[in-house]
Amino acid sequence: MTDPLVIFTPSGKRGHFPAGTPVLTAARKLGVDLDSVCGGRGICSRCQVAPSFGAHSKHGLTCDENALSPVNAVEERYDRVRGLKPGRRLGCQATIQADIVIDVPPESQVHKQVIRKQADTRPITMDPATRLYLVDVAQPDMHEPSGDFERLRAALADQWGIEELTAPLPVLARLQPILREGNWQITLAVHRDHTGAPPRLIDLWPGFYDGGLFGLAIDLGSTTIAAHLCDLTDGSVLASAGVMNPQIRFGEDLMSRVSYVMMNPGGDAEMTAAVRAALNDLATQLCAQAQIDPRAIVEATVVCNPVMHHLLLGIDPVELGQAPFALALSEALTLDAGQLHLNAINPMARAYILPCIAGHVGADAAAVALAEEPQKSDDLMLIVDVGTNAEIILGDKTRVLACSSPTGPAFEGAQISSGQRAAPGAIERVRIDPVTKEPRFSVIGCDLWSDDPGFAAATTTTGVTGICGSGIIEAVAEMRMAGLLDASGLIGSAEQTGTPLCQAEGRTHAYLIHDGSADGGPRITVTQNDIRAIQLAKSALYAGARLLMDEFGVDRVDRVVLAGAFGAHISPLHAMVLGMIPDAPLNRVTSAGNAAGTGARIALCSIAARSEVEALVRQIHKIETAIEPRFQEHFIAANAIPHASDPFPELGRVVTLPDPRFNSGEGGNRRRRRRE
Repeated sequence: MTDPLVIFTPSGKRGHFPAGTPVLTAARKLGVDLDSVCGGRGICSRCQVAPSFGAHSKHGLTCDENALSPVNAVEERYDRVRGLKPGRRLGCQATIQADIVIDVPPESQVHKQVIRKQADTRPITMDPATRLYLVDVAQPDMHEPSGDFERLRAALADQWGIEELTAPLPVLARLQPILREGNWQITLAVHRDHTGAPPRLIDLWPGFYDGGLFGLAIDLGSTTIAAHLCDLTDGSVLASAGVMNPQIRFGEDLMSRVSYVMMNPGGDAEMTAAVRAALNDLATQLCAQAQIDPRAIVEATVVCNPVMHHLLLGIDPVELGQAPFALALSEALTLDAGQLHLNAINPMARAYILPCIAGHVGADAAAVALAEEPQKSDDLMLIVDVGTNAEIILGDKTRVLACSSPTGPAFEGAQISSGQRAAPGAIERVRIDPVTKEPRFSVIGCDLWSDDPGFAAATTTTGVTGICGSGIIEAVAEMRMAGLLDASGLIGSAEQTGTPLCQAEGRTHAYLIHDGSADGGPRITVTQNDIRAIQLAKSALYAGARLLMDEFGVDRVDRVVLAGAFGAHISPLHAMVLGMIPDAPLNRVTSAGNAAGTGARIALCSIAARSEVEALVRQIHKIETAIEPRFQEHFIAANAIPHASDPFPELGRVVTLPDPRFNSGEGGNRRRRRRE
């Protein structure tokens, strides 16, 4: 009988273990990043995990509630004394009884992820929807009876030209004592947006208030959530923070989450609650960083893909999982933050959710277009927002096209044998000597390369723990340039490649990048399955871009912009060698950083930008990759490295792979290009 299978998320690491194995033991044997400092005695609580029961179509598992041992006395005592979050277990106490999917929450990870969705410093023309107004209100007069709010509204119209003010009941209930405390002088936070809706009173303070108003620009991604706390006076970013999207435990990619909803009644409500809780945690963290009163956060803007959009709003996303991929709502939406259960900011704050373009091209793509402005470009610009679900935009002054492409989580380090999220200790850069075939690498948190003096000492704290997305891309591209794998992606043997670092793994081979086993660390390899996962991801990305180019009637683009948290850390050369993007001059491939987050910040600070993006999405023509036959043609051709139909012309001088039999995928001893 096969031992139970345990799958850890978000790492994707999995293995079979005998029934009765503690979760913490299984995690350690698989190299899963699960913390513990008490030696498994149930004291520190650092090893908390969240088992996920029900159907998991992505993994082909249905997890029973008895898949872990019952809560024991140690866990009961800890819960009674210090408290465990609902659904949490202590990994040192819970034992595996049957197949189970287990999520390791961020606070239980030794190496917390480095959220790379930082805000850029682009200047923004300030035109916020919510502003402060100091108003002197007439005192009540028995001879001319009127309500305090009516006299406040008249004073605002007379002194500031703002008419027809409205107020929600919770704000109205606080008006009279505040007016009298301020001796009939009051500061108002008034929201006036671009739609022409009546002005809305968000908050009020007695007398003159100069504590400032702030807003949150939120990039709600499938894998990571980033938020930027901005000053609504000058647009400056006071604090930025990010967390893993807790929905990962329900499915690493969007369609897995839609499948979870289809197979688990109430699954959409679970995911909605999880993501809203994460947003509240982020808001609390940002307020603490910037040392501001949460009540002063009076606005939020949100950009996200369509599935995240629906789940945030509490809308069932099932229709997005099947043709014709109908959105419940595509227009921009403004609503009270309280309706989204965003309780960590001002309860009357207004949330603006940018419009979606189409079924699988969401508000995040609209935000990228707002930030990068392809519709104003003389050059034909290809914008690729690289992530679990990639958004691709192609356009110039004549027209703009867009599509989404399901790249999956491999670019994030998931589904990779030694993969991990971007965290201190993760390999993020790789170089392989084309002659000796020896690798060298750098890790997050250390500026030295592995062959530099002092590297071992500099990484004592973090160690070398795995390889993240940018690292695996560079590793595969470098292997191709060093002659360690052929155009089909096949890794050669030690004899074929001339290096013992290519080691047999069953019927295939793997390339050893780092062996830390002597010191109790991991062996970090690139396996054949890793190559295949990257090929599938990069092929989807490339095929989506080529599909837009076909529609545009071009074979080349003038400029390529890599966007997104991950795109900002990709080497253009290695992306081109791998065949992730269509060929272009390397000096015309640039990074836009977190363009979606920038778009969210622009919309937060400018109501004119909101009008602009709403008009822009109506001009963008969406191409549906799921039903376009040419997508499959491009996808298959792109499985080759770099690709079968569009070889990369700028790899420099020509080298010959060491073994003609190994190179048979290229038609015998064919030469291939690599960089100087």
